Amino acid sequence: MSLPKLPDVFGNYALGEFVEVTSPGSIDWWPQTSGWWWLSALLVLWLLRLVWRAGKRWYRDRYRREAADRLRRLQEGADHSRLVADLNRLLKLTAMAAYSRATVARLSGTEWVDFLNRQCPAPPFSEEHGRLLACAGYSGTTLGQGTGEDLLAAGLVWVQQHKRQGND
Repeated sequence: MSLPKLPDVFGNYALGEFVEVTSPGSIDWWPQTSGWWWLSALLVLWLLRLVWRAGKRWYRDRYRREAADRLRRLQEGADHSRLVADLNRLLKLTAMAAYSRATVARLSGTEWVDFLNRQCPAPPFSEEHGRLLACAGYSGTTLGQGTGEDLLAAGLVWVQQHKRQGND
């Protein structure tokens, strides 16, 4: 059995010319105007600049990481009879990496300690540390355990906080 044939005009006669509304296509996530492309390009360039500057800073400060590592090794195998001389040598090498050789190489005694203290926002070396750095390396003074650790801690503070010569 088959269904009867429908007439040509079926349903409401007023809606005969009515066209069904269709949904619009999906919205594209990519920017459509050139302004967004320019803004994206500027943002990418700005991010690349930040990464470049961070990489330069990391590379430029490699001498600090090396000096801090050597200070930690010096602290682990602390030979208190040579501690001041070793610390002075390490600080001098670090200072020559950050400043010009002509500025640093000629310094010794209290002039050397004053130079170190001037390079940090807060002076890391006290008067006692200054006397030890200035004279104990030459006189062969043996340090106590606490004094040696304090001196190494002050040296680590200097390595981490001193201002570099130039654009720092």
